[in-house]
Formats: sequence, structure tokens, C-alpha cells
Amino acid sequence: MDAFHFFLLCIASFRLTRLLVYDRITSFLRAPFHDEFEQDGETYIVVKGTGLKKWIGELLSCHWCTGIWCATALYVGAIYMKPIVMPIVSVLAIAGCAAFIEVMIQKWSQ
Repeated sequence: MDAFHFFLLCIASFRLTRLLVYDRITSFLRAPFHDEFEQDGETYIVVKGTGLKKWIGELLSCHWCTGIWCATALYVGAIYMKPIVMPIVSVLAIAGCAAFIEVMIQKWSQ
């Protein structure tokens, strides 16, 4: 794997992890495993259930944990299903770079 594809996978993994762990649009995926509540402007998560349900809830509440699985899935997909996975990796990497640019613009405009 060359440096460019490694970089793409890194950014795509970052974006997929953020999408699964934090973004509102995927809250329906986390809902069976988490109860979320706000207190004093902070959002807190309580993991539901026991066994496999609790394990998935713990996974989806930790960006470090979810990140390793996202990176693994994207890497394996890029190796064994390149025509299907690389367009997804490209879109996620573009979105990740766009998010980074947005954060930088917000910081500079303050």
C-alpha cells in the first residue's frame, strides 16, 4: 500500500468512526444500545443491557474502540473488495478533510 492510499484510509477511518460514535444522523444505530441525556449542557451516555448488547453499547460509546474496527473493516475491504470499498473510502476521506477544513475556518474566524 502506498502512502496516498494509507492517508485515504486514515482519514476515511476517522470520518467513519465519528459518524458512528458522535453524529446525530446515526443516533438511530446507537439508540438500542445507549440512553443519552443532557445535564448542564453536557450529553451523557448510559450503556443499556448486558452481554452482547452491553458490549456493542460500550463499543459504540468509545471512539478508540470503534476506530480500530472501522480501520480494520476499511483496510480488509480495500484489500479484498477494492472496487466496492475504495469509492466509499474516497467519499469518507473527502468528508473527513472537509470537516477538518470547517474546524480550521471556525477557529480562524473567531
